[in-house]
Amino acid sequence: MVRCTELIPCPCCSSDLRVIGSRKRKSKVTGEETRILIIRRLRCKDCRKIHHELPDCLVPYKRYASVCIEQVLTEVESPSDLAADDVTLYRLKKWFHGILPYLIGCLRSIVIRLGQDPVKEPSVPSQSVHQRIGLYVGSKPGWLARIVRPIVNANLWVHTRSAFLSANT
Repeated sequence: MVRCTELIPCPCCSSDLRVIGSRKRKSKVTGEETRILIIRRLRCKDCRKIHHELPDCLVPYKRYASVCIEQVLTEVESPSDLAADDVTLYRLKKWFHGILPYLIGCLRSIVIRLGQDPVKEPSVPSQSVHQRIGLYVGSKPGWLARIVRPIVNANLWVHTRSAFLSANT
């Protein structure tokens, strides 16, 4: 059971959230292990939107734990203890490289909203994605969770499920 100790306001209207239930969320971790977490469903008292409490170990719409995704993104070789084929690893890397400019833009926006000075990127591009994102959240383990949490809590996370999209709309 996942339960946050801090009070987080609604990401849409900043009103109070109340618990309306829970749901199971699967997460693949190293090896063949799949972890099942029970996360709380929360409803905003004002705008009535439903949100799910997201622990730091999860990335929205991804089946692998954030630690596993982080490991895939930082290592040159495929992680030996992750139960994933090469196509899945390729897709995770492609997803992150594709969404990286948006994530950096979101982090810059959040910093500006909080009245802080934005990070100044070097004029020469960094050698790796990890070095570039390290300017914003540091390079210590857990950097992916430090990216995901503020963006999700600011209601800026991009909805990446495309199964419901239709060419007719």
